Amino acid sequence: MLVRLGGTLTIGDVVAVAEGRAQVEVPEGARESLAKARAQVDRIVAAGLPVYAITTGVGKLASVPVSREDADRLQLNIVRSHAAGVGSPAPTGVVRAMMLLRAHGLALGHSGVRPEVVDLLAALLNRGIHPIVPEQGSVGASGDLAPLAHLALALIGEGDVMVGGERRAASASLEQNGLRPLCLRAKEGVALVNGTQFMTGWGALTVHRAFRLCAAADAVGAMTLEALRGGSAAFHTRLHQLRPHPGQQASAENVRRVIAGSALVDSVPTRVQDAYSLRCLPQVHGAVRDAVTYASGVVGVELNAVTDNPLLFPDEDLVLSGGNFHGQPVAVAMDFLAAALAGLGTMCERRVERLLNPALSGLPAFLSTDGGLRSGLMLAQYTAAALASENKVLAHPASADSIPTSANQEDHVSMGAAAARKAATVVAHLEQVVAIELLCAAQALEFRGSAEMGLGTAAGHALLRETVPALDDDRVLAPDIEAATVLVRSGRLLEAVERAVGVLR
Repeated sequence: MLVRLGGTLTIGDVVAVAEGRAQVEVPEGARESLAKARAQVDRIVAAGLPVYAITTGVGKLASVPVSREDADRLQLNIVRSHAAGVGSPAPTGVVRAMMLLRAHGLALGHSGVRPEVVDLLAALLNRGIHPIVPEQGSVGASGDLAPLAHLALALIGEGDVMVGGERRAASASLEQNGLRPLCLRAKEGVALVNGTQFMTGWGALTVHRAFRLCAAADAVGAMTLEALRGGSAAFHTRLHQLRPHPGQQASAENVRRVIAGSALVDSVPTRVQDAYSLRCLPQVHGAVRDAVTYASGVVGVELNAVTDNPLLFPDEDLVLSGGNFHGQPVAVAMDFLAAALAGLGTMCERRVERLLNPALSGLPAFLSTDGGLRSGLMLAQYTAAALASENKVLAHPASADSIPTSANQEDHVSMGAAAARKAATVVAHLEQVVAIELLCAAQALEFRGSAEMGLGTAAGHALLRETVPALDDDRVLAPDIEAATVLVRSGRLLEAVERAVGVLR
């Protein structure tokens, strides 16, 4: 697969590059756009015109002029001084997404960098050389300054990179791959460190996982519905036509398809209606789906945005200094996503409780064949509760906070990087909660009889049993939870169900 810079990127493109399944190319049209904007920067420097971050300092120092002779040195100083990140290194996939988006944004031709800058970013991606970027340090206002500065260090042969799972000096890695470090010229340092690529790259990967997780949660919820012998009326098409939220309709349809052919659903004629965690699955899961769709739309716009400052319009000989780097759109979307997914986690955890509680399920306590001597899946619910509860804490919006920076020049910040990191953590926790529900639903179905399952349910149950046997006696549950989480996180569970019933919405 080949991803071309300077056109239009999709979330799918970002995921492919992040996972190392795609190469990156700088097409000729992008080179022409880069050259035109670069020529405009050269004219500004030659004329000594006062333009932010080209012939002036940055942030609160914007009013301090910088001479023509020092214009290049300014850019080197910006990169070095802004590389102030702390914390654990960001995951390799996030760094690759960030590199792709930085290269793409520059290739759109409004940043004034030379083609060599984008070429080197593309070369690092294609050769698997990844700057080490600390997770923390961005307030998401003048873009993700600290993370992007750590990325830029590798381009000038400074700092460390990861190559083949090993940490190496950037200078040595460039030399070993026949690449030369950049000598930054006017505008290039600030163009590299200004932008929302850290939060957006992380956000794109998180949205991708969230979409897949929503479908998996529908499928696992349907398994629980069967195991508890719930009713199908709450998922009827006619009911959802009267409240036609797109996500709600999609979730209801998914459940109908997964339980098709089930002899367990509607098998208790005296039951008028089920508890909310079953009956309201389409409404709750559907609202989460709609939140993911919103976040996806915001991220989709941001992938193709030019977010450094100032921006150049060479055809009009125009330079505009503004605030496209401010991360508020992404921050709000990631906060919304985290809050919505946290709600889905509490829904899944309540279904786990219903499966394990004999007063609610009519099944043996904690799905154990010999309660008392054996504890069964009792502690699985504890873990689901712990994860769901932690997600509630993480649902607090980062974007509601703001701490002024740069001597109050940057007096409102987005905290978008923190919002993106929190949303990714919420997704990871939710994948584990859904996996725990899968374990419990499958164990409950052992007591109901496999011949009674619906088509989709049977497929999900069979896949789990390939790696996790039924719980006949107490054993360490952590490996079971991890194995089930891999099925959910990798998409294998969803693929198995979809092979049986068709692609879920």
